[in-house]
Amino acid sequence: MADTPFDASLIEEPLVFIDLETTGANFAVDRIIEIGLVEVDQNGVREWSSLVDPQQPISGFITGLTGIDTAMTATAPRFAELAPALLERLQGRLLVAHNARFDYGFLKREFARLGIAFRSRSLCTVKLSRRLFPQHHRHSLAVLIERHGIHVDARHRALADARVLWDVWQCWSASLSPDAVWAAVPYIVGHVELPPHLDPALADDLPESAGAFAFYDGDGKLLHSARSANVRRQVLGLLAPARWESTLVRATRRIEWRECAGEFGARLNDIAFSRAQRPLPAELYTWRLHERALGDFRPELVAAAPENFVIDQDDYGLYTSRREALLALRKLAEANHLCFSLLGLGDAAEGKPCVAFRQRACRGACVGKESPALHGARLQAALARIRLQHWPHAGIVRYIERDEFGLREDHHLFDHWRWLGSVANAADIPAHLTAAIADAPAAFDPEIYRVLNRFMQSGKIRAVALDSLADTPALSD
Repeated sequence: MADTPFDASLIEEPLVFIDLETTGANFAVDRIIEIGLVEVDQNGVREWSSLVDPQQPISGFITGLTGIDTAMTATAPRFAELAPALLERLQGRLLVAHNARFDYGFLKREFARLGIAFRSRSLCTVKLSRRLFPQHHRHSLAVLIERHGIHVDARHRALADARVLWDVWQCWSASLSPDAVWAAVPYIVGHVELPPHLDPALADDLPESAGAFAFYDGDGKLLHSARSANVRRQVLGLLAPARWESTLVRATRRIEWRECAGEFGARLNDIAFSRAQRPLPAELYTWRLHERALGDFRPELVAAAPENFVIDQDDYGLYTSRREALLALRKLAEANHLCFSLLGLGDAAEGKPCVAFRQRACRGACVGKESPALHGARLQAALARIRLQHWPHAGIVRYIERDEFGLREDHHLFDHWRWLGSVANAADIPAHLTAAIADAPAAFDPEIYRVLNRFMQSGKIRAVALDSLADTPALSD
């Protein structure tokens, strides 16, 4: 359409207000079904919109929300056909969107499917509204429409919502001033200064979401890894100009990250990154009780390679060395006044007092003052607190984790506490498992066991059995 004149003092640089409608909220599997743009620059205001063929069905829920159904998009151009003209409209402009991570993320993913590395400075109007109006607690588009008395013809259609954003911008400029609005923009968009030896595109590529990241030197050696609720914020914090002379920044030549739906996936991937620097030991250790006589239980140290380690009996504690296991048993004995001799921790002759008894820290099982059965019962009670949990499922399960905005869903695959990897699209699970089974057996990792056990107890993740994969052999078989 033709340029529409407006007050040019409202803008300091070319803007493009954008809204997308999609088949869902998952970047990995959902697609764009409509694009709406309002371009604003010194030449005026221009609008553009198009339906997009997502090459997949549109759910009834999305149709109910947007009014767009599969039949409407069947004859629409595919994103690949729109990409050249769309890219031209977006380049050189500040991209303005409500929940910009959503729109920007979908654009990057769609362009990436075409082999195009799309990058743009983006401004989130949710964040800008919070900055300009901190006295208000709600900043959804519906709330802004009501707050500013904006008329909307059709909500949840791309061009209509893009127009709303431009209207909101004009309302802010009128109620505050154009200068006040633009003064807040750098706090949201900001200018990122990176060390000169790193790729400047890094700042744009880093995700503003949960995940794990790793710094490597020029030889590929891991220098540092960590997890974060906001990977971009934490990585850029480590790369801030004040830290450029640090050993870490000076040595870093490459940064990798894995975007996740939440903390659980971030922890798993942080462990995976760190294993390059701290590989699993050759053997894992646990304590197991054997009954010498009725009620007379004695601990036995059991070891197995991580690939063969299975919790299939009453096992207690999980250790990466014999020394660590013995030290833990000693501390348990001291805390519960157990007999060092009966635990195999001392070298006192049979019938002679153990070192703990001589220090009045043993109740005398070594010299007949406490029966072996009573000592065995107390030992069982003490060990119960560190008893390893049996795998509560019949075989492979997926633990589903979603981010707080509903934009990402991860499926974490496990079999007998072994992490088999994660996928963002449930449809990819069969192929992923087939590849995992063909590969080397997954190892039992004590850190992953503890993380999974903790999250299972918290209720933050839920397990779904893989009924459709019932014939897939468990990796621990």
